[in-house]
Amino acid sequence: MSHTISKPRLFEIESLKFEIHDSRESAGRAAARAAANEMRLRTENGQDLGVIFATGASQLSTLHALTSLPDLPWEQIIGFHMDEYMDLEPDHFASFRRYLREQLTERVPIKEFYEIDGSSVDPEAVCNAYAARLKAGGPRLCLLGVGENGHLAFNDPCDADFNDPRDVRVATLEKVCREQQVAEGWFPSLEAVPARAITLTIPTLFRVPKLIVSVPGNRKAKIVRRLIEDVISTACPATLLRTHPDATVYLDNESSAELSDL
Repeated sequence: MSHTISKPRLFEIESLKFEIHDSRESAGRAAARAAANEMRLRTENGQDLGVIFATGASQLSTLHALTSLPDLPWEQIIGFHMDEYMDLEPDHFASFRRYLREQLTERVPIKEFYEIDGSSVDPEAVCNAYAARLKAGGPRLCLLGVGENGHLAFNDPCDADFNDPRDVRVATLEKVCREQQVAEGWFPSLEAVPARAITLTIPTLFRVPKLIVSVPGNRKAKIVRRLIEDVISTACPATLLRTHPDATVYLDNESSAELSDL
């Protein structure tokens, strides 16, 4: 089926680029095209490419579009996981490992994908081992989203650190973050959402040269406005995106609803 590609509205805030599309699906297709272009460009010399993949409702349209595009060099892609709940079995409905298997690794012939083991009895060992894998893989592309509280990965305002010396860490999840998971249908109640997760840190994400940020849906409208207007601080970690040299935020008509006066 062919899609009519309407012209997006484009603007920049500091060094951060934005694209506003007319639907979640068209924003996802645009983000997927950008990711596909980067994948082709960075593998044309025959080398493998490390890519960090996020999860959650914000990534569904992007991943569906990306895994549907033909002739991508998946056999040269080394995939990395952005975060995972602790104390959650890998086959749980809300498990990010399960999500990425269903939405990515079972859909395309990716060369390798490294999962984060949130079920381990030794999470610090998991963090250290995963940090070593990231260092060896040197990811050059990252697909991510922004939480309703402004988090990047699971770096919530309560313990986000723009200068974190660690590459991977155990994070505490704020109530707002956990409420988002319930509202999106991943868990039946707040009590069912794990209170901790293993996450890539903000410096790890910002070492990646290319960030593709998918932020669709009406629940994200307020945080998109804050992303643009707030002072850059850990009170809204996503504000730091305005300093990244090559990041683009893909919005739809709902997530951009509070920007009409800008």
